[in-house]
Amino acid sequence: MAVEIRVPQLAESISEATVGKWSVKAGDAIARDQLLVELETDKVTVEVNATEAGTVSEILAAEGATVKVGDLLATIAAGAVAAKAAPAKAAAPAPAPAPAPAPAPAPAVAKAVGQALPAAAKAAAEANLDVSGVAGSGKDGRVTKGDVAALLSSGAVAKPAAPATPAGPRGNAEREERKPMSKLRQVIARRLKEAQNTAAMLTTFNEVDMTALMAARKTYVDGFEKKHGVRLGFMSFFVKACVQALKEFPAVNAEIEGTDVIFKNYFNIGCAVSTPTGLVVPVLRDADHMSFAGVEKTIADFGKRARDGKLGLDELQGGTFSISNGGVFGSLMSTPILNPPQSAILGMHKIQDRPMAINGQVVIRPMMYLALSYDHRIVDGREAVSFLVRVKESIEDPQRLLFEV
Repeated sequence: MAVEIRVPQLAESISEATVGKWSVKAGDAIARDQLLVELETDKVTVEVNATEAGTVSEILAAEGATVKVGDLLATIAAGAVAAKAAPAKAAAPAPAPAPAPAPAPAPAVAKAVGQALPAAAKAAAEANLDVSGVAGSGKDGRVTKGDVAALLSSGAVAKPAAPATPAGPRGNAEREERKPMSKLRQVIARRLKEAQNTAAMLTTFNEVDMTALMAARKTYVDGFEKKHGVRLGFMSFFVKACVQALKEFPAVNAEIEGTDVIFKNYFNIGCAVSTPTGLVVPVLRDADHMSFAGVEKTIADFGKRARDGKLGLDELQGGTFSISNGGVFGSLMSTPILNPPQSAILGMHKIQDRPMAINGQVVIRPMMYLALSYDHRIVDGREAVSFLVRVKESIEDPQRLLFEV
């Protein structure tokens, strides 16, 4: 019995995917639930497994092809012990990207320069003439200024010179490699540009003294890990600090829909995670009800599964506010971009010792710059600045998080 393997339903908002790596080929014997192929959507990688044991009869979607929900990917000759199928139409490798065209010959005027005397070349350039095919009267058939004048006066104008080809990296095409953008990267590009085009985006900055938080973490990090099986990081403190500030400034947790503002009485915090294929933002749902250990465990799990392409689509949707930690890569300051339809995002940065004036004395303190990018259509400057100040206060005095003050 032939079993069809089709593109599964991906998500309500996702209708197509790119065929990734096939793990089997035509003629292979396979087991039920064995991985056949990975599909790369605009959010995550989806694994397609065999629904029956048998033999792969035919592979119909090549790696790199774009497929839609319901499209046929492969067929299987079902049966616990299936005869090895003759190599049917094995997936042709994804067509190699067309090589970048070799740079066009230098503009026509430049071409003329190679055959024309300097004065003639200048005259031809001024008249926008291509004299490369003209039999010149000069020595060795070179075009003279008189030849150009004769052409102009006779009305038998030579073919206009082609517009100049702008110089650029294509001149090094043989040293370049062209690859199609992944679905994930395409969506990242589209969504980030959408944020710039639709939101009145501004960024406000502050700096936070990490002394107290680092001391608290040092005191409890070993006991925390021993009890909960996960290291105590900074993210749980920032998540908790943001939730507390969001409760005080609900506009930062809201979104615009048409001419309405939707205020959300729940706190789903997106935590940006970098993967080899791009940035994803899995969501901590109801973060206000999570413990410090719960936040740390969930974030650690998100990070691992994001790098393995194992996150579910539902885990990347429904965020109300996001946090991005560029500091792990050494960023000292940045302006994070909004994650639509959210109205704000917090940027954390590198902790760096800096001289600070404390009680009239200059002391060295571990400082971090914070940035809050926000949509000014819904969040006023007063709210944005006050929100960031609340986060700063909670981090500089972590006991505030315990008493919610």
